Amino acid sequence: MRDNSTSGAAVDFLLHLVDSADAERIRRRIGLPEAEGDPETRRSLLWSWTRTAVPSSVLLWVLEEDDPELNKWVWRHVSADNAMRRAIARGVPFGHARVEPVTVAESVDVTDEPPVPVNFTRFGLIGALREGTSMQSARTAASMVLERSDWQTVTEADQDRPLPGYARWALSIRPDCPPALRAHFGTHRKFTHRVEQAGVLDGPADYATAWGPASDVLQVLSTGQLMFPARAAEAEDALRPLVREHLADHEDAWAVLAQLIDTFHGNVVELVVTAGAIA
Repeated sequence: MRDNSTSGAAVDFLLHLVDSADAERIRRRIGLPEAEGDPETRRSLLWSWTRTAVPSSVLLWVLEEDDPELNKWVWRHVSADNAMRRAIARGVPFGHARVEPVTVAESVDVTDEPPVPVNFTRFGLIGALREGTSMQSARTAASMVLERSDWQTVTEADQDRPLPGYARWALSIRPDCPPALRAHFGTHRKFTHRVEQAGVLDGPADYATAWGPASDVLQVLSTGQLMFPARAAEAEDALRPLVREHLADHEDAWAVLAQLIDTFHGNVVELVVTAGAIA
């Protein structure tokens, strides 16, 4: 197992889902120290977080906190796209109840905001979306949909005259696309599957149980209370019954899990069930 800042944090996340006394005994058994809470360890975890590829919805959950100090980590994340970085640089709020702009952290260099697409300058938002003749050009145009009012404009334009297929798809795979608009674009099984494969998830429970590899998912979830506290409990609640059923207080099962986690390619559910079965 790697050091506690990576896979150690992943195992520690699952241990927090069982009785604290059992968790302490299991930590001693598998040689896992208690997670450190000092600033240096926290910073190491966050830098590791920015280098772990995640579905776009995970970054949206962080943005919904409307916290400048959290936004700066999204800005640095390998999975952040132009739309997210543009929104952060412009202080766009993502929380459902917030309307005022979000302060931009000093460490975010707004001069690095992605350039405004040429088609947007020439044709405006809807014109640029209608001009998109490829997925790349459509996604470039879609990156200019930032404010809630922009989504309303898009909705009204599509109702007036349906947007081209590329534009609809580029908008659908934006994690902040309003659910009603995405459902209007498509509801059949193949469409919803492709949207999920593009990184748009129903919520943290979906991410916790269906995404992989398990080590990466658990590493991200281990920062959940810090990065997306409003949604973190959904993932914990989804995994808690599974952990208690297959691992519980069985030291051998936890030891197997700690040995498997670095090389296991399946999701968290498969990891937990496999460790319990082997033990």
